[in-house]
Amino acid sequence: MSAHAYKKKNPIWDWLTTVDHKKIGILYLASGAFFFLIGGLEAILLRVQLLYPEFNFVGAETFNQLLTMHGTTMIFLAAMPLIFGFMNAIIPLQIGARDVAFPFLNSLGFWLFSAGGILLNLGWFMGGAADAGWTGYAPLSTTSPGNGVDFYVLGLQVSGIGTLIGGINFLVTIINMRAPGMTFMRMPLFTWSSFITSGLILFAFPALTIGLALLMFDRLFGTQFFAAEAGGNPIIYEHLFWIFGHPEVYILVLPAFGMFSEIIATFARKRLFGYSAMVFATALIGFLGFMVWVHHMFTVGLGPIANSIFAVATMLIAVPTGVKIFNWLFTMWGGKVSFPTANLFAVGFIPSFVLGGMTGVMLSVPPADYQYHDSYFVVAHFHYVIVGGVVFGLFAGMYYWWPKIFGTVLNEVLGKLHFWLFFIGFHLTFFPMHFLGLMGMPRRVYTYLSGQSLDEANFAATIGAFLMGLATIIMVWNIIQTAVKGKKAGNDPWDGRTLEWAISSPAPEYNFAQTPLVRGLDAWWLEKRAGNKAMVPAEPLDDIHMPDASILPFLLSLGFFIASLAAIFANWAIAIGGLGVVALAMILRSVIDYHGYHIHKEDLPDEGGEGK
Repeated sequence: MSAHAYKKKNPIWDWLTTVDHKKIGILYLASGAFFFLIGGLEAILLRVQLLYPEFNFVGAETFNQLLTMHGTTMIFLAAMPLIFGFMNAIIPLQIGARDVAFPFLNSLGFWLFSAGGILLNLGWFMGGAADAGWTGYAPLSTTSPGNGVDFYVLGLQVSGIGTLIGGINFLVTIINMRAPGMTFMRMPLFTWSSFITSGLILFAFPALTIGLALLMFDRLFGTQFFAAEAGGNPIIYEHLFWIFGHPEVYILVLPAFGMFSEIIATFARKRLFGYSAMVFATALIGFLGFMVWVHHMFTVGLGPIANSIFAVATMLIAVPTGVKIFNWLFTMWGGKVSFPTANLFAVGFIPSFVLGGMTGVMLSVPPADYQYHDSYFVVAHFHYVIVGGVVFGLFAGMYYWWPKIFGTVLNEVLGKLHFWLFFIGFHLTFFPMHFLGLMGMPRRVYTYLSGQSLDEANFAATIGAFLMGLATIIMVWNIIQTAVKGKKAGNDPWDGRTLEWAISSPAPEYNFAQTPLVRGLDAWWLEKRAGNKAMVPAEPLDDIHMPDASILPFLLSLGFFIASLAAIFANWAIAIGGLGVVALAMILRSVIDYHGYHIHKEDLPDEGGEGK
C-alpha cells in the first residue's frame, strides 16, 4: 500500500484508528486540555464559594463534589495526559526513532484513559459526582451514599490501566529504539526525565490499582477491607494510596523538569550546565520518591521511629532538587538569554517552585506537620509544586513545541499576556493560603466564619483564581487564532539543540527518512555548528515500513467502559456483555495478521535542506 493511498482515509476514521505517535500525542493534548478547562472551572466555582464568609453559592454537598472532582480531574485527567501528549509527540523524534515500540498499545493506552476520564465525569449527570476527596480515604469513600465514588473508583482503574500501558511503552521505546550513537548519556533531558517517569509509573500505579480494587470490592460486593469495626484497616488504604501518590508528584513534575532543561538551554544559547549531574539528580529524585510517602501520614500514629525515618528521607530529596535549580541558573549565567513566552514560563517556574520546595521542607518535620496538617498551608504548598512546577512546565512546553507539533507559531503578544496574568494570578491565589493555614483554616471546608482574620486572604485568593481563568481564556483564544491564521513555522524556529528540530514541521508520518547518526550531546546543534544542513544518516535511503492502523484499541476501551458503567448500576448482564466485547477484541488482535505497509523511497520528499 502506498503512502498516497493511506492518506485518503476518512479523517474521523483516521483519528479513531491511528497508531501514529504524533497523532496520539495530539489526541492526548486535546483531551488533557479539555479536562484542564473542566478542572479549572471547578476550581473557580470552589473559590467563588469561599469569596465571602458564610457565603452560600454552591452549598456543602456540591462543594465536596467540586473539590473531589477538581483534584481528581487535574491530577489524573489533565496533567497526566498533557504530559503523555508531549512524550508521544516529542520523544521518538528526540531519540531518532520512527515510532514508539508498541504503536497498538500506544493507541490502547489513550483510548483507555479517555474511557476512564469520561466515566469519572458521568457521575455529574447520573446521580452526583464523587464527594470523598480526591484521595478517596476510607471510611469516607466506603460509606459515601449514591454512586459518585463508584464512578471515581472504576473511572480511575480504567484510566490507570491506560497510563500503565503508556509507561511500559515508553520504557521499551527509550531502551530499544534510540538512533545509532544516541547513548544514554547523549539523550536529551526531556527524554531522560520521561524515561525515569515511565519507571515510576511501572512501580507506582499497581499500588493505586490494588487500593482501588479493594475499595471497589468494599463498595460493589460488600467486603470490608477498610471497615475497622469488621476487622479491616482504613490506614492500609492510606498506605496504598500514598505509595502511589507521592511518586505521582514526581511522575508529574519530572517531565516538566526535562522541558525546562530543554527550554532554558535553547534560549540561553548554551549547553545545559552539569548534564551528568542533572541526569543523576533526576534518577535520585525518582529513587527517593518511593521512600517518602509516610510524610502524608505523620499524624496517623505510626510512632516516632517511622516518622523520623521518613522525615529524613523527605529532607534528603531536597538535595537533588536543589542541584537541578542551580544547574538551570548556571545554564543561564553568561548566556545570551532571550525571553519568548516559553522561556518566561521556564524562568517564572524557578522562584515559584523553590517556594513550594521550602514549604515542603517545613512539612517534612513531624512536630511541625502536626500543626500544618490538613490546613490551607498544605493546599498552598501542594499548588506551588504542582501549578508552579507542572502547569508552568506544560505551558512552557506548549509554546516551545507547538511549531514542531502543528507547524505554526503561537502569537507571542498573547503568549506574554497569558504568562503575566497567570503568574500574578497564581501567586495572588496561593501565597495567601500559607497564612490562612497558619491561622488555622482547615482544608476542604466549604465556608468559614467572619471575624477570624480569614476574609481578606480568601477574597484575594478568589481574585487570583479569576486572573488565572482570564489568562487561560487568552491562551485558548491564542490557540484558536493560530489554528485559523497562524504564522507558519520553519523547521527550526528557536535554533534548537536536539533532533526534533532537524526535520520538517510538523514532522512527516515516518519522522526520519533515514535514521540519523548521533555524534554527541545536543546532536542537531553539533551538526549545525559543523555547517551541515541535515543530520548525517546512519543508513541508506530505502522503503520505510509503517504499522497498520486499528480500530481494536477503541473497541477494547469501549468494552471496558460499558462493563464498568453497568457494574456501577449492578446490571451484571450488560457488564458481562462489555467484557465480552473486550475478549472479542483481544481474540481478533491475536488472530489478525498485521503486516503494515511500505512508504516507497520514490515517494519521499528530498530532505537535503531540512536545517533552518
